[in-house]
Amino acid sequence: MEPVVVDGSILEGGGQTLRISSALSAILGVPIRIHSIRAGRSTPGLRPQHLTGLNLIKDLTNGSLEGGNIGSTEITLRPGQISGGEFSVDTKTAGSITLIVQAVLPCLLFAGKKSTIKMKGGTNVEMSPPLDYLTDVFSSVAKRFGISFSCKLIKRGFYPKGCGEVDLTVEPVKRLSCVTLDQPQTLKCVNGVSFVAGTIPIRVANEMAHSATLKIHDSLGKIPVNIHQFKENKAFGNGAAIILSCETTDGMLLGGTGLGKPRNPANRVGQEAADELIESCFRKVCLDQYAQDQVIIFMALAEGISKVLVGPPTLHTRTAIHVTSQLTGVKFDIIDLKTQPETFIIECKGMGFVNTRL
Repeated sequence: MEPVVVDGSILEGGGQTLRISSALSAILGVPIRIHSIRAGRSTPGLRPQHLTGLNLIKDLTNGSLEGGNIGSTEITLRPGQISGGEFSVDTKTAGSITLIVQAVLPCLLFAGKKSTIKMKGGTNVEMSPPLDYLTDVFSSVAKRFGISFSCKLIKRGFYPKGCGEVDLTVEPVKRLSCVTLDQPQTLKCVNGVSFVAGTIPIRVANEMAHSATLKIHDSLGKIPVNIHQFKENKAFGNGAAIILSCETTDGMLLGGTGLGKPRNPANRVGQEAADELIESCFRKVCLDQYAQDQVIIFMALAEGISKVLVGPPTLHTRTAIHVTSQLTGVKFDIIDLKTQPETFIIECKGMGFVNTRL
């Protein structure tokens, strides 16, 4: 079979095209050729975490990969059947573990048995969702599709060396359920964690939490806020982060994150996390800006019509829709709700993909 050709420079022009297309290639059993990989980045081509994810999908399917080198701008993936089982990967850098999870989670859902993957890399790094967002916020959205997974934190890892460790466990499914998440949400409370690791003093965690709390109360009123502050002992290197989640009365979770960086004051980090959260809360949406692009692949694979209420579709979301539609043939509609400014419904009728390995 001739590979389906995917243009890696379209729209977002980064690693997301790679993650979604390689996952769908494995699930659908369709070979793909991706060119112009990460053409929109300052360092085009495959980085360690991208190559790690591709090699993992190759191994999961007992397939073949051409062009699998750091810096490569073109690859051809020919998948076999998704086997499942136990695997291990190591980016040997601070390459994001959560971005690798984004690539392999859809594949493992359609394996023939339960899978466990020992993963090494970065758990809290720039340009990717922190592990805590995946476990505390996104997992609650995933459950609505019938997805069951866990990420057990063994050790946190930060830039520049990484060395974090996570055990990912995924239960396979026969098929995914569609979701209807289209009603405006009423806020209930805000929870979160604010932590430091290594030589960074605990006062930094306290300052991040304090500034986030003040910002939330100033913008959302006296909504209950509970942010757990602590010194993380299970970590390699120095790091600081804050992850917030707002629970709605319908049980939805909206997230906001901040990552400590040199010369970025702790109070500013806390405010940045709060600002992200507040933006979603003001719009009363069901999914925040990080979740909206991650659900696209599951909407396409699910059985039935899915609808999700979101803020302005991000470039990542539009990229996810483009690539997913190309490989599955599923059509997405983005409906502008004129009655609610900057609020949209993303809708699609999924292909109802069935896991024949179960």
